[in-house]
Amino acid sequence: MYVIRLADGTLRVPQSLASEDGRLIGNAYVELRPGDPDYEQWLPESLTEEEAEVRRRRWEEENDDLEREFLAFKAQQEDA
Repeated sequence: MYVIRLADGTLRVPQSLASEDGRLIGNAYVELRPGDPDYEQWLPESLTEEEAEVRRRRWEEENDDLEREFLAFKAQQEDA
């Protein structure tokens, strides 16, 4: 998940909620506006919606080699 910077400057920051034993309950976005206390912390790593979409698309198109490598590793672990 990426920190998304909207056209009006609002940041959508991913946040996960976990149970007391560490199990993931869910993922969501929290919106921070300029002037919010944590805004400046997240701004440098934020992407526009368009930049995030390009990254997602590139990952989907280019992950075939990584997926093959992972499946080969997984097969080796199962054989061991």
